[in-house]
Amino acid sequence: MQLRTFAEYLALQVILSIVQVLPIETCARFCRGLAWLANDVLKFRRKVIDENIVGVFPDMPLNERQEMSRKMWYHLFLMGCEIAQAPRKIHDSNWRRHVYIRDKVQMTNYLIDYRPLVAVSGHLGNFEMGGFITGLLGMPSYTVARKLDNPYLDEFINKFRGRNGQFILPKDGSAVAIQEVIDSGGILGILGDQHAGTKGCWIDFLGRAASCHKAVALFTLSGSAPMMVSYCKQTDRPLHYEIGCTGVADPLDMQDELQDVTQLTQWYNDRLADAIYDFPEQYWWVHRRWKEKPVRRTRKQKEALEKAA
Repeated sequence: MQLRTFAEYLALQVILSIVQVLPIETCARFCRGLAWLANDVLKFRRKVIDENIVGVFPDMPLNERQEMSRKMWYHLFLMGCEIAQAPRKIHDSNWRRHVYIRDKVQMTNYLIDYRPLVAVSGHLGNFEMGGFITGLLGMPSYTVARKLDNPYLDEFINKFRGRNGQFILPKDGSAVAIQEVIDSGGILGILGDQHAGTKGCWIDFLGRAASCHKAVALFTLSGSAPMMVSYCKQTDRPLHYEIGCTGVADPLDMQDELQDVTQLTQWYNDRLADAIYDFPEQYWWVHRRWKEKPVRRTRKQKEALEKAA
């Protein structure tokens, strides 16, 4: 097994070495071919992708679903190429040529605020570049992420993330470290569309029941940390991005209807959905967002929950 994981890492290094010496436009053309191969020939994860798209867009014709799936694969392959080239192509003296910040004033105010910030995004656009650019601008962040199964690949991607000050906190066992980030007024980045199992907080996401981690909302409700929902999407040119904000829930002026976990969780999922509906071809439909269904509670369990509330 160790030999296999190391072989996978070496293969990735060879591919990255090739990608890094090619013009990004050439890489983009290869990505279109790879997208066709993955989607139309190999039909990789076709069932999962089609079920996800149909669940959100039930009236979409088959040919349009296939086109969206193909565009998603292109986006994923291009994302990998951009990650490989970004450290050499985007730096503090030329980032303005590559990045347009749509909500510049609002986002900057919260990023440099003395209070901690919970920055929520999803498997949408090039979220890896979002953290890369934030660190490039001198605002380090801490991102909660699951370790990759291949330790060599995990070390490689974390080196990229940490190049400009995006530090990774493991998904499991980081409660103390996360609290230290909050207490110190740091920026905590979270992908909010992670499945949380049957005991998670169940809400509506893109018209379907989805389970979310309750801790995301609790970081804001139990402290002074505003929650900002943001995105980093690829534009019509490789290595060019638009960063924007679809909403902020600030404890200092948060509406009454956002004062509990379920309401706030539904709110940030609605803001993520706004961005996904805007550019759905850049959402990871291959990602298994919807898994188990909510557990049905017995009458006794419901009565016990009502008494506890």
